[in-house]
Amino acid sequence: MNEVDDAILEFLRDLEVDGQRVALKPGAVHHNLVEEFGMLDKSLSTFSRRMDTLAGAGLLEKSKDGKGSPYKITDKGISYLDGELHTEDLRSN
Repeated sequence: MNEVDDAILEFLRDLEVDGQRVALKPGAVHHNLVEEFGMLDKSLSTFSRRMDTLAGAGLLEKSKDGKGSPYKITDKGISYLDGELHTEDLRSN
C-alpha cells in the first residue's frame, strides 16, 4: 500500500449517487487527483496498475473485464480505510 492506493480509495469512498457507489475508470480518477486537485504527481499508467492491484486485493471491484474498465470501492476497501483491516490481511494479486 502506498500514497496512490490511499488516495484512490479515499476518492472512490466519497463518491455515491442515491446510496450506490460510483465506478470510475483509471483515467477519470487520475484526471481528478492529479490534474484537477494536484494531490499527486503520478502517471496514468501508475493509476491503472495500482487500481488493478487494489482489485486483486479485494479493495476495489472491477466492473467488467478489459483495459480501462471502471472500478468501485468494496466494503473491504472501506474497512481498510476505517482501520478495521490491515495490509497483512490482504490477498495479493
